[in-house]
Amino acid sequence: MKRRYSLLLLLALAPLFCGCAQKHTTPEQNVITIYGSGATFPQPQIEKWISLYEKINPNIKIEYQGKGSGGGQNDFKEGLVDFAATDPPVKENLWRELERKGQPLQFPIIVGAVVVVYNVPGVDNLRLDGKTLADIFMGKIEYWDDPAIKALNPNANLPHEKIIIIHRSDSSGTTKIFTTYLCLVSEEFEKKVGSGKLVNWPVDELGRGLGGKGNAGVVATLKQTRYSIAYTELAYALKENLKMVALKNKAGKFVIANETTIKSAVGAVKAYIPSPEEGYKEDIRQFLNAEGENSYPIVAFSHILLWKSYPKEKAGAIKEFFTWVLTEGQKSENVVEGYVGLPKDVAEIGLKAVQSIEGV
Repeated sequence: MKRRYSLLLLLALAPLFCGCAQKHTTPEQNVITIYGSGATFPQPQIEKWISLYEKINPNIKIEYQGKGSGGGQNDFKEGLVDFAATDPPVKENLWRELERKGQPLQFPIIVGAVVVVYNVPGVDNLRLDGKTLADIFMGKIEYWDDPAIKALNPNANLPHEKIIIIHRSDSSGTTKIFTTYLCLVSEEFEKKVGSGKLVNWPVDELGRGLGGKGNAGVVATLKQTRYSIAYTELAYALKENLKMVALKNKAGKFVIANETTIKSAVGAVKAYIPSPEEGYKEDIRQFLNAEGENSYPIVAFSHILLWKSYPKEKAGAIKEFFTWVLTEGQKSENVVEGYVGLPKDVAEIGLKAVQSIEGV
């Protein structure tokens, strides 16, 4: 009797076991994964786009690793990713290397700003001009109560404490943008330090420099270090509620980075964007220290690097995703605080490039 009961029980449970086995062994159907890496400057925005897009199109998965513009450019060159995010445009020598493998495309994807943030107890609404900022990051100005800083902030209770400078330790588009700005406003900075994704900071030799990996690493170090100053992307500063410096712009006004001051700067410089098939021709100097009373001086586009041709299925997925990014993704409800969506005519430049992508 027991035997018969056991047999009946097994027969009854058999469909259930079969169903479970079938569920675990059947692979996902028609899911295409797109891989990307690069700049941490637009990373919060890219992650939001991915989250929103995957909800409406679960058959396309996008994985993005923030490792700095230089890391993304290298991954793209080596064929490790399908797209890269880079803040500064690719230089001509790398562009020529890419052309030996296929036709690269590069275009703006979002607008952001590099802001100067600080951790000085009791000091709010700090104002700096370009020359003073450059002198701080060169190490020429050592203390917070230096006469140059006091002259710009006569009512601030500035402490006699050494200034600790925090900068990126990795190859960074944010650093390239920031140092290019400092070169524009200070001939001495250009001669002694120069601009680049990686530079030799004089403050490191003076014992007052600290490096952080990625924008997140810079922000974490700043929060832990009193009397420090750093540069980072606006979205990170807003997320962490950091104090931001009001910078003196080309018109002589002290401005904080926000949607209004970023849009003012973009409106003055958007004519300088080259064709996506000649992306290396873009000069970020033309986008910095823009004209206009309300223009924030360190505004920059973040860019996407794509190929003009991909394997057929992947080409379709990439076209769908980046078409969405350049249309729905630019709407204010889909843009992270701290970024500004592209003007429609700038988004059109990228859309035409995306539509030209071919499947082979």
